[in-house]
Amino acid sequence: CLVEVLPESLELADAIFVYDPVFMGPRGAIQLQCAKEVRRPEGGLLMRDLGAIGVPMAGALYGDAVADGGDMFWLDERTLAVGRSYRTNKEGVAQLRRIFAQDGIDILTFDLPHALGPDFCLHLMSVISPVRDDLAVVYPAEAPAALLQELAVREIATIEVPAEEYPS
Repeated sequence: CLVEVLPESLELADAIFVYDPVFMGPRGAIQLQCAKEVRRPEGGLLMRDLGAIGVPMAGALYGDAVADGGDMFWLDERTLAVGRSYRTNKEGVAQLRRIFAQDGIDILTFDLPHALGPDFCLHLMSVISPVRDDLAVVYPAEAPAALLQELAVREIATIEVPAEEYPS
């Protein structure tokens, strides 16, 4: 396994969370657009650094599309789960569908709850986190019911986070 250490971005405090501004697909990196304005520059910087080490660019979101990588995870090699939230909008999903269609990838969308509102909105992976191909950690109180059903159909077992432990 090779680990590449990329240059620091001291002016961008959230840039340590590299899963949000760029998502990896079969053909390479996809530059996303974070909904939070303060995070918008991260995608371009990360794509530049990835390009410098030879990672190909497979696409980029543009215009009004927003999506955070924290709202996405692979259900299998050909199916991507995407949470629609305050951080991933309808146009972001539409553009991701066009990019991934080139690879025969299906996108299943799941609406996230309003919960505590836009300022506290969680990512899809804040309530469902895959551990391995057949296991996920789940906070069922805020998990999309349709996604819980999809996990069951795929025989992906779940470990539930108790309500009293979730805030920690």
